[in-house]
Amino acid sequence: MSAAPQGIDALVDRLRTTYARVSPDEAYAASLEGALLVDIRYQALRERDGVIPGAVVVERNELEWRLDPLGSHRLPEATGHGLRVVMICNEGYASTLAAASLHALGLHRATDLTGGFQAWKSAGLPVTPAGTGAGP
Repeated sequence: MSAAPQGIDALVDRLRTTYARVSPDEAYAASLEGALLVDIRYQALRERDGVIPGAVVVERNELEWRLDPLGSHRLPEATGHGLRVVMICNEGYASTLAAASLHALGLHRATDLTGGFQAWKSAGLPVTPAGTGAGP
């Protein structure tokens, strides 16, 4: 017998109970300690709002292939399953689903940024215009 269907809001709420999310300040501190910040926002949002210096940009549809440490298409930064990864979307919803997907690949230190890029920017943390060479 299969489980009763659940909506996306219930799924996101349930997934968020499986790991500790991070605030903008915690994400910033984690990046200074070697965590990989991964921006999954689409290009139009990055162009409109800017990018986080040092964050890698990975389109959501490529995420698992780029961050799987065992994958043939992984990023050089995908060094192992113990890697601390902070997923960043625009407002902190898609990043929850992305973090859960990384957990399924064995990246159990993956988390996401509460409030997403908008919370990072509102906190006054570093942002540079997209395409300036200062960011990805």
